[in-house]
Amino acid sequence: MDESSESASKPPTTASSAASTTMFAHLSNAVAGKDASLSFGGRKALVTGAGKGIGKTVAGALVKCGCVVVGVARTAEDLEACKREFGANFVPLVADLSDAAACSKAGADAWALGGGGGVDLVVNCAGTGATQKFLDVTVEAWDTVMNVNCRAAMFVTQAVAKKWAETPAAPGRAVVNVSSVPSGIAGMPERAAYCSSKGALNQLTRVMALELGASLGVRVNAVSPTVTMTPMGREAWADPAKSGPMLAHIPLGRFPEPSDVADAVLWLLSDACKMVHGANLPVDGGYSAIGGACLPLSD
Repeated sequence: MDESSESASKPPTTASSAASTTMFAHLSNAVAGKDASLSFGGRKALVTGAGKGIGKTVAGALVKCGCVVVGVARTAEDLEACKREFGANFVPLVADLSDAAACSKAGADAWALGGGGGVDLVVNCAGTGATQKFLDVTVEAWDTVMNVNCRAAMFVTQAVAKKWAETPAAPGRAVVNVSSVPSGIAGMPERAAYCSSKGALNQLTRVMALELGASLGVRVNAVSPTVTMTPMGREAWADPAKSGPMLAHIPLGRFPEPSDVADAVLWLLSDACKMVHGANLPVDGGYSAIGGACLPLSD
């Protein structure tokens, strides 16, 4: 799941300060030059949803590995906090991705920001959600969720891909879309719009892989986390009565941290994955091996 209402967690079992100090420790070899396949020096990434949650973690991990990151979010304060934390290689770009024109503009603007040089990598992580019973779903909620979770990925990436089509092919260009295992592959009650948006994003990923791979040599993949321990998720899933049934369906016995998702994203973006294309990688501790919706209907 992305950083929206389904970005979720079990009650925290370790101090958040300890988690933050170790969040990017697994990337130290790449930064030190010991693992060239996970080095992104000289590349620039566009990351949507970069102000918080999984998107922020992905942006920070890319910066840690030498990448210039144009981070897109709708809240300037969140992006400025990222700028202070990540430094000069993080370039904030404020945009409301629920608006189609803003999506295309963000993709085009990112090409010139951060010292120019185009965009090599795109991570579509912006997301939102609405918890409504099927009979109560509103047109407004449906449109907002579909627009942010799927349409934004389409038109942000399209704007960048048009630039790619105008420039000489370069190695290492890649796209990763952040989807969801429980919502995009299975189903969850009271999340008609969210599940539909992530299912659509999965199909969009396949089409993007077929077209952009063949015409431009761009690799396109997706990651599908289960409920993830973002700050919002920790709060939303703090009650063991709620988190317990979900954890019971995860063989590894815990929810992923945002850094677990970032690991998968960076791997798919990296040169270690030169022949991984059109894939949807679950980051779910084995949840998808069991399958089936497991969240109870709310009272």
